[in-house]
Amino acid sequence: MSETSTTIQLTGKQNRFLRGLGHGLRPFVMIGKQHLSDEIVKATNEALEAHELIKVRIQDGCLTDRKTVASELAAETGSAVAQILGSTFLLYRPSDEPTIKLPK
Repeated sequence: MSETSTTIQLTGKQNRFLRGLGHGLRPFVMIGKQHLSDEIVKATNEALEAHELIKVRIQDGCLTDRKTVASELAAETGSAVAQILGSTFLLYRPSDEPTIKLPK
């Protein structure tokens, strides 16, 4: 797994905005006992490029802490963790042609 660009820093206002948008999303990526395989990183990158904001679910088979998984996946994909709630978390990365306009 190769590290992409640096992670994005979001303000509190931007985090709240993204949490509101992510509330109704269904998980795009599921992480199980494989942890962060190359396939998961690739699928996450593709989903982020297509949607900018995605929900990721950690399944019961994953033995790693949810905060660790979220921060590692964010670092691998050059995205920001907008929220960690239960066994899901939101990742945000603007695409080349952004559709989500973040508040300042």
